[in-house]
Amino acid sequence: MSDNKIGVLVMSYGTPASLDEVESYYTHIRRGNPPTPEMLADLTGRYEAIVGGVFPLRENTDAQVAGLQAVLDRNAPGQYQCYQGLKHAVPYIEDGVSAMAADGIQEAVGIVLAPHYSVMSVGSYIKRAQEAAAEQGITMRFVEEYHLHPKLIAALTSRVQAGLQKFGAQTPAAEIKVLFSAHSLPERILELKDPYPQQLLASSAAIAEGAGVSNWQFTWQSAGRTREPWLGPDILDTLQEIRTEGTTHVLIAPIGFVSDHLEVLYDIDIEAKDVAAKLDLKLERIEMLNTDPLYMETLADSVQSAQERG
Repeated sequence: MSDNKIGVLVMSYGTPASLDEVESYYTHIRRGNPPTPEMLADLTGRYEAIVGGVFPLRENTDAQVAGLQAVLDRNAPGQYQCYQGLKHAVPYIEDGVSAMAADGIQEAVGIVLAPHYSVMSVGSYIKRAQEAAAEQGITMRFVEEYHLHPKLIAALTSRVQAGLQKFGAQTPAAEIKVLFSAHSLPERILELKDPYPQQLLASSAAIAEGAGVSNWQFTWQSAGRTREPWLGPDILDTLQEIRTEGTTHVLIAPIGFVSDHLEVLYDIDIEAKDVAAKLDLKLERIEMLNTDPLYMETLADSVQSAQERG
């Protein structure tokens, strides 16, 4: 099937395909340790709270892979073939690489559906893909980050501008606090001089400048429930802080996520909005990228650049 095609391994965190798979999914995240009944009930409850299940979440990622394939087909007909590899669900990263090998792929590019690099996130995907590719005899290059790609910044800038309009013409833009957010990671990444926090701040600054926003700050969300400290402040604490400072309108821009993940649909749309309502704080959120044409082009550009660098 290959005809010298270049494989593209599109990697992401993964989500269970149904509520029946939540326990096995959670067990994989916990490195083979099953969750306690309380932990399982909490995660299952979160999925049930957002549209009653998890199916749309999986479809979002599938659509992004198809969208990238379409742009690559347009830019370089017949040259690339996309495969999906998930960190914590089937098809796993190793499954994606095996599928490439079965199709006779000898060269490939790996890219993660996350614009910002951390050794604990994107780095861990790359490590698994590298090991699997070596076992299969596939030469694989990687896109490590694309957090300042002009098309990505343009797509997010337009979403912030549209988000500001949700408050109505009677609310001056200067009175709306824009909170950029991303998934927290353990604080120990700071000791590693990990670029993740700086890349997120760089993206935030570029988007704010493009949208003409001066009233903004960055915050963290969705920290893991482990004993070690995670990067903060958490978005729920930040909401209380900015309300105390007099803010009455807030637009959340979760730029660390590229589609409607659980961390967006639950942690922001349910949890953060509940806190905001109790604080008498008007909260809106930007639309997620999902299959935005500019995001699909960002991915395609990044894949093609990685391949051309050789």
